[in-house]
Amino acid sequence: MYPSLLPTCFLSHIHYIHTFCFYAFHIHISVYIHKVSEVRFSLSVKNSPISSMDKYEVVKDLGAGNFGVARLLRHKETKDLVAMKYIERGQKIDENVAREIINHRSLRHPNIIRFKEVVLTPTHLAIVMEYAAGGELFDRICTAGRFSEDEARYFFQQLISGVSFCHSMQICHRDLKLENTLLDGSRAPRLKICDFGYSKSSLLHSRPKSTVGTPAYIAPEVLSRREYDGKLADVWSCGVTLYVMLVGGYPFEDPADPKNFRKTISRIMSIQYKIPDYVHISQECKQLLSRIFVANPSRRITIKEIKNHPWFLKNLPRELMESAQTNYYQRDNPSFSLQSVEEIMKIVEEARNPVPSSKSVGYFGWGAEEDDEKEEEFDEEEVEEEDEYEKRVKEVHASGEFNVI
Repeated sequence: MYPSLLPTCFLSHIHYIHTFCFYAFHIHISVYIHKVSEVRFSLSVKNSPISSMDKYEVVKDLGAGNFGVARLLRHKETKDLVAMKYIERGQKIDENVAREIINHRSLRHPNIIRFKEVVLTPTHLAIVMEYAAGGELFDRICTAGRFSEDEARYFFQQLISGVSFCHSMQICHRDLKLENTLLDGSRAPRLKICDFGYSKSSLLHSRPKSTVGTPAYIAPEVLSRREYDGKLADVWSCGVTLYVMLVGGYPFEDPADPKNFRKTISRIMSIQYKIPDYVHISQECKQLLSRIFVANPSRRITIKEIKNHPWFLKNLPRELMESAQTNYYQRDNPSFSLQSVEEIMKIVEEARNPVPSSKSVGYFGWGAEEDDEKEEEFDEEEVEEEDEYEKRVKEVHASGEFNVI
């Protein structure tokens, strides 16, 4: 019996689930103002972007990831809910962060989380974006076990629509996975792609110094550490997402030994996967998967070909048809963000400066020192697991056992 995704969540991907909660906002605003006044800023108080925080109020914590933490906030005037991702000022504000913000700002599409603005706090850079009330697609599958073919197709159609738009804007995501696909709160959930931290302009070929992405979703050519086409690597990741929705497990992990990275890499390189007998899907669906899971990217199906595939076109919602999305594809449309690229980069550059005596200010400039300690512990765990996987990739690559044909 092929195991469901739910145990795999805890055995192989526990660090991708929100593993701890942060303390609620509990410092009186007068104390916050007093502490903020003690921090020196290069920007004047009158023109400082910090004042933008005044229009939001904290609702609750949403969770944590390798980027930092996320919170749900409410706009005081409009009452709109927004998600805010906090990244500690200083060394963590690297080229990945700047690239994520600029790339995300350029993407206006119904299947992509909307970027709104960036805000500088005394201790963090905050990225404000659309809030998806339905949570992660990952959690929906964990609850359901697996989807019917029709439900999987419904979400896959939206995923491909969003990815197609990214590619049309010459942006490759490079870390597509269930955890990076959110759902809105509607009865017929709309899928929203998020987290563009690894994204890269496809005008330049990808030659990463390290293997980017998430183990179970990585394409063979990415593991090979040679120059690769980011668009075709995204296609592979979309295929893994479709498989997980249909089966409830990852295609290239050994069900009996999901933590064995070396075996996972071997199975990816040799395209070793199967559809369990108890999972009944159409031949058209199986054929589409077989065209996605191709080791040689030049022979792999493209996004354009997927959008013309009979299985994909079946029951395609009207809103996903090309004619219905014309307005979203017009580049002269105003951005959802009112901030210019220049304004954003000025704030990001300011965020690169570490905050002196940040411990005395506290977490986000609001909380207690132990929150900082919790974040440091979480970061150490993330680095250890990422380093272990990177080590395994290097070992396999050095052995010369696997090559992309």
